[in-house]
Amino acid sequence: MSTEILIIDDNPDIRNIINDLISDAGYKTRVAANYNQALTEIDKKVPDVAIIDVKLDKGDNDGIELLMHIKKKNNEVPVIIISGHANIEMAVKSLKSGAFEFIQKPFDHERLMNFVNRAVENIRLKRQNKELESKLFHSYELIGNSPNIEKIKDQIIKLSKTESRIFINGPTGCGKELIARKIHKLSNRNNHPFVILNAALLDVEKYELELFGEERNNGSISYGSLEKASGGTLLIDEVSEIPLETQSKILRVLIDQKFKRVNGDHDINVNVRIICSSTKNIKNEITLGNFREDLFHRLNVFQIDVDPLSKRINDISLLIDYFSKKISENYNLKKFDIDCDNHYLISYEWPGNVRELRNLIERIAILAPDNKEKISNIIKESLKNTENEIFVTENTLSVPLKQARENFEKNYLTTQLKKFSGNISKTAKFVGMERSALHRKLKLLGVKDLN
Repeated sequence: MSTEILIIDDNPDIRNIINDLISDAGYKTRVAANYNQALTEIDKKVPDVAIIDVKLDKGDNDGIELLMHIKKKNNEVPVIIISGHANIEMAVKSLKSGAFEFIQKPFDHERLMNFVNRAVENIRLKRQNKELESKLFHSYELIGNSPNIEKIKDQIIKLSKTESRIFINGPTGCGKELIARKIHKLSNRNNHPFVILNAALLDVEKYELELFGEERNNGSISYGSLEKASGGTLLIDEVSEIPLETQSKILRVLIDQKFKRVNGDHDINVNVRIICSSTKNIKNEITLGNFREDLFHRLNVFQIDVDPLSKRINDISLLIDYFSKKISENYNLKKFDIDCDNHYLISYEWPGNVRELRNLIERIAILAPDNKEKISNIIKESLKNTENEIFVTENTLSVPLKQARENFEKNYLTTQLKKFSGNISKTAKFVGMERSALHRKLKLLGVKDLN
């Protein structure tokens, strides 16, 4: 679908110049010569991007009125305001009313096209994010009532009201991107793009191009993630993978709030909230000389630590219910029931965390078992611990009864402790023991504290 840009200006020469510039760039255009024509064009079809002169035939601020009219119909449409009577008051009024950019006549053609290209990229990213979110149904909610998740939910609400930089630390698949998205959605930046740069997926020579963009010899511009996220949020995933040389340039951006594109000569001002995430221990990376300590302190104004799923076993039942419901809807299937007390679900270490659990639920949905036993078999085959299976088949039958009983008790109590997140009192109540007796038994069996 090609982008359509509406040009509104009562000066035919300027209107035609803008139209020619934009048409030559490959965009579709519509034009309006006065206020009433503009209203007709907007009401007929809201454009993807609009360029509006402040003063038309109706009054001094009729361009602002058209801007507000567009925003009422679709608040996400970028509107560029142009004016031959520009002053600071007018510029401020335009931007407060929701204008994407403000430019004064006579304008530099390259500067105008830079604004237009950024506006087009802005609306493209918004649509892309909406499409992505509609497909990634599991990203809608942060599911769980464990202390760690409850704490994070509270942090999200508080941090969304600030502009603080955030560092999210946690293992693969635990929901770091989801947390960043939630903060963005609840913030004042939610009408601007949410852009993800995955540093782990880039070639060494591509980092600066992806971050800062490039000015090519033919005059064209490739926009980097910083410009794409203008006004919004940039998530730098696996930030520890960025080379030291590029890290120093990111530090400069954070200090000066501006940068130069690759091969560019002039500064680009940037207004972006940066959120970083990593699966690695950054302090260890600093010690090893792989990450700048001064950059870390700039990025780590507030840190969110996400526990692995193995430390919040109680969340598994809630996640299973959520994913099975969503996946059933997605595949148009009857909702299937999974026994959340299944031994394999509780005792499994979940190296892939929530993402691995969701993949398991999706696998069950695709195979479409018609009873709980078949579901249980799928879970067993997917999650069985090879070491434990070998232990059962080879070791258990080759040891005396007393040792076999101790081995069973150790595995049983460890599993129950995981189920209750290491809570001794709850575990004791469930297994039918006094709290002090359970303590003694755990010490005797050599079971370590799970907290």
